[in-house]
Amino acid sequence: MGRKRTGIFLTIVPLIIILGLLAWLLSIIFEGQKPLVQIKPLPQFLSESREVTLNISDEKRGLKHLVVTVSQGGRETTVLEKKFPFTGLFNREGAHRFDTKFSVDPSKLNLAQGRVDLKVRVWDYSRRSGGDGNLSQVIHKMAVDTVPPSLRAVSRLNYVNLGGTGLIVYQTSSDTVKSGLYINDLFFPGFPADVKSKENFRVCYFAVPCDTKANPDVYLWAEDRAGNLSRGSFHYKIRTKRFRAKKINVTDRFLKSVLPYFSSYPFDPGDDDIKKFLKINRDLRQENNLAFSSLRTKTSPERLWMGGWIRLRNAANMAGFGDRRSYYHKGDKIDHQIHMGVDLASQENAEVQAANNGLVIFADRMGIYGLTVVLDHGQGLATVYSHLSRIDVEVDRVVPKGHVIGLTGQTGLALGDHLHFGVMVGGVFVNPIEWWDNHWIRDNITRKLARLNK
Repeated sequence: MGRKRTGIFLTIVPLIIILGLLAWLLSIIFEGQKPLVQIKPLPQFLSESREVTLNISDEKRGLKHLVVTVSQGGRETTVLEKKFPFTGLFNREGAHRFDTKFSVDPSKLNLAQGRVDLKVRVWDYSRRSGGDGNLSQVIHKMAVDTVPPSLRAVSRLNYVNLGGTGLIVYQTSSDTVKSGLYINDLFFPGFPADVKSKENFRVCYFAVPCDTKANPDVYLWAEDRAGNLSRGSFHYKIRTKRFRAKKINVTDRFLKSVLPYFSSYPFDPGDDDIKKFLKINRDLRQENNLAFSSLRTKTSPERLWMGGWIRLRNAANMAGFGDRRSYYHKGDKIDHQIHMGVDLASQENAEVQAANNGLVIFADRMGIYGLTVVLDHGQGLATVYSHLSRIDVEVDRVVPKGHVIGLTGQTGLALGDHLHFGVMVGGVFVNPIEWWDNHWIRDNITRKLARLNK
């Protein structure tokens, strides 16, 4: 009896082992894991030749066949095809990963405007599906759009002063996602016009910096959702303007009076008063101007201001916009800077009113400008109130024209009590005097806006 059981055992065990090996072999040969496919980027629109990165892998049986096609209107074009050889036992030495790049060029592929499908198919060496192997398929839908957006200037006469503000009204096609105006490398974004029924009309306030050289490159610019770009010309004339030259004597008494305000500034231990002053007048001034410029991103897309602009009451002009200031100490010229606002002096601690309706986007210390408030008036236009002795508003508060936002003072790099008033367009300082002139506003701003209603 025992011999019989032993014989049966010796017969069954090898059979089980053989069946197990066969099952293991079949699980390898007929494995069901599909290859992995990664594609990037996957653009929504195709406006020009785009390079695509493709990563495929198959850990088990390995890669067998790759086909990349582009199809449109029933026509399919092969962009990339590759077959991978079977190498070694169970293809262990074959390709299990493949990384490549290819281009999809709508021009070379003769693609028409409209939908196009990018299809990636990858097979492995599994014997499933009748020996064809596991198939991974990725289909990405895109739209071919190689037509640039339309761009047309509406404003006919555009006269701008050097250091001044300009406004242009223009029209774009409905697929435009970003537009505006360039002056050399400076970009001024356009905003939807106030008239909702004409949503494809845009307004763009722009500045001609007071240090702009002759014959700058000025043009309209637009980009559509597919990334197509348009550039448009328009009629304009930049009027030249002379700015005053002013000599400022930096006395030791002045240095002793203003330097304590900047005690927290990181001076070098060996710096004397003149070196400290120069670091403030140059480096800190540059930092402050960059901070002012960065506030342009906080502007409202809608126009907030209305009517004429308020000037500090009963105030005399102490310094003008664009003044070329030369700084002297004991007869030696030590620095040169451009004054980017208008200094107005009234009585001490005079009430400072909001020049027009706006939103407070800054209310704090600003280096050489001392206590400062910045109001956004929408569409890239802002006003600056500096050297205040007190701030009476907080950030994100809407203030009406004439609202008291603080008191004049002499904080920052200021010798006496006054208001430094500035106007910015797209983060660039412009001449405030234009905005106090109702005739200038009518001729250069409101007349252009009024034509949108006709």
